[in-house]
This record gives sequence, C-alpha cells and structure tokens, in this order.
Amino acid sequence: SYKIDNYRDLCYYTLVIHRAYDDLSKYLRPNKVLILYGPRRVGKTVLLENFLHKTALKYKLGNGGDLSVAEVFRNPRLETICAYAQGFELIALDEAQYIENIGQGLKLLIDSVPGIKVIATGSASFDLANKIGEPLTGRDITLRLYPVSQHELLHQSNQYELTQKKEMYLIYGSYPEVLTLPTLEEKATYLRGIVNSYLLKDILALQDVKGSKVLIDLLRLLAFQIGGEVSFAELGQSLLIDAKTVARYLDLLEKSFVLINLRGYSRNLRKEITKKSKYYFYDTGVRNALISNFNPLNVRDDTGKLWENFLVVERIKKQAYQPLFANNYFWRTWDQKEIDFIEEREGKLFGYEFKYSPIQKRTPKEFLTSYPSAICDTITPENYLDFVA
Repeated sequence: SYKIDNYRDLCYYTLVIHRAYDDLSKYLRPNKVLILYGPRRVGKTVLLENFLHKTALKYKLGNGGDLSVAEVFRNPRLETICAYAQGFELIALDEAQYIENIGQGLKLLIDSVPGIKVIATGSASFDLANKIGEPLTGRDITLRLYPVSQHELLHQSNQYELTQKKEMYLIYGSYPEVLTLPTLEEKATYLRGIVNSYLLKDILALQDVKGSKVLIDLLRLLAFQIGGEVSFAELGQSLLIDAKTVARYLDLLEKSFVLINLRGYSRNLRKEITKKSKYYFYDTGVRNALISNFNPLNVRDDTGKLWENFLVVERIKKQAYQPLFANNYFWRTWDQKEIDFIEEREGKLFGYEFKYSPIQKRTPKEFLTSYPSAICDTITPENYLDFVA
C-alpha cells in the first residue's frame, strides 16, 4: 500500500489511497450519465483519470473549462454532439459544472448516440445552479465522493494502525492531500488554503450570495456549536441578518458539501424536540481551520465535539459506500435527555451515543420506554471502527 520514490538519496513514503469507487465500470450503463459528484479537492479528477488509464473502452476526455468542449454542450445541436462522440464508446467530462446548460447537452448526447457511456464529474455547482436536474431525470446514476473515509483507509492499514492515527484524523481531517503531506505544518497550511480558496467557491458563484465574510462568520459560529441545537434567530442576531437569510445560507452550505444537517427524531411525543437541527462539518480539519485551532487533543476543551463530528461524518460515508440505506436523526427531550445519532433503517431504530472518555453514558429510559424495540449502543475509541469502517 506504499510506494517508495528515491529522490536526492531520501525516501518519501506516499500513501496510495484506494477509493471506494476505484472501479467505475460497475456503475457505467449504456445511454446513462454516471455523475461523480462531491466537494472540491476530494479526488474526483484523480479517480476519473485512474479509471480511464485502466479501461479497455475507447474514450474521449474533455474538461468543462475548455472553451471548445464547453461550446459543444452549451448550445447543443444534434450534428455537433454526434460528431463529437463519433467513434468513441465512452465520453468523459471533468469539471462539467463549468458548462452552462450541461444537463441539456448530456441529455442530447445519450438520447442521440446508441450505446454511448458517459461520465461527468462536478462539484456542488451542479446542484446549486440546477445544471443537471430535470433534463437527466431517470437518465443518470449519481455517486457522491467524500474526503477519504476510515472505510477506505482500512484497505491499506490494519485496525491497530488506524486507531493509532485517530487523533490526526480528528484534528486534520481526511482530504486526500492532507493525508499525504509529511508534516503537521503543511497539513494545517493546506487546510487554511481550502477554507480561503475552495470552501465557498460554488456558493459565491451564485448571484444571490454576495461576499464570503458573513458565510465564514456563520461557519465559525457553527464550529463552536457542534452537537448543539441551532437557532436561526440567534445566529441571525449574532450576524446582523434575518433568520430567513440564515436558513437559506445553511441550506446552501449543506448542498455545497460543507455542512451536514441532522434533524430531531420524533413520533409526535410531546416531550421530544423535532424542529431544531444540529450541524456537523464534512471534514473536521476544515472545522479546525475555520477556528484556527490545530492543538493536540490533550490541551483542547472540544475533544468530545470533534469526536461526535468525526463519527457522524464517517458513518455517513460508510452509509454511502457500503451502501447502507438509512434516515439519520438525533433525539432530544425538552429536559435535555438525548441520543446523539439515530438511524432509521430496515424498519427499526438504531440509537448511538458517542463518548470519547471512558465514562459510559446510559441510554435514557424515556427513549427505551417510547421505543422499546430500538437497538442502542455507545461508540467509544475502543469500538468505533466497527461503526465507521
């Protein structure tokens, strides 16, 4: 799982990361578009290029930033689309979100060229600007790629090695390049670059969002509230904007793979909280970069919050890659009894308490009384790999 490059008499050990979707051929279908979708800088381009290097299909690779390629799909015409694809079995488009009207162009391609297979990669702009949407309804297969998961890392590390590095994942997250950088200083610098250059790029491309300051301020407020319920009104007061604007910005941050929203679970029992949400970050390294805190765990006062964020996002990655079909919630009563994470799947409820310290939490008896068939467990540093990997 490691390759060694000799350079100036030094050995550099570079982690070779095997991604969950390494074999894209399993998802390709004739006259369907395979959309590889996810945050910027998580490895979509590398994944596509590695696949194309191995495939036996005769392919053409284009980039949405190439004006000649964009022109083919921006104002699609039957004869131009057919000429572009002639003689090829697979058309691949990287960074397809840059192409205006890309959904219509891809629809014409798969409707007009018999047997053609198509891969398109894109960031959140696909969804935020509705560039794919309705034109490809029923004609696409969508895969979401995340920062590297514990599930993926277990392919090149054993469980002992992975648990020994858990503090690094909590502090620096798991963007592919972060994992391969040799020093902690380089990791922190890279994450600051993500926050400054890429994190909000898709949102700021929209006409109805002006400037990044309020979004960064909003994210910093949320970074200190991990695991807590969020009040749109309180956030709005702190930012001097109205609650509706806060709600809209949070929705955009969720759609652009910055935040994960968990809503309260209830079967309409009067004591349960249902209307509020909790927010987590797609990557704990990005969260720590936002608040400029890369301190080790033994001098932090937010280790429990980091642990909760880490487990939530890693479980969601596992759900996507395994796949495991579930609806996700938290559970809390007005008198502060809570379950950190609820999965509703297979007609059952699974409740999980997250605890980094050795002190065990008891499942609230109100939850067990209300949902006697629920299965509950506590996730700790001793057993977390079964939960996420």
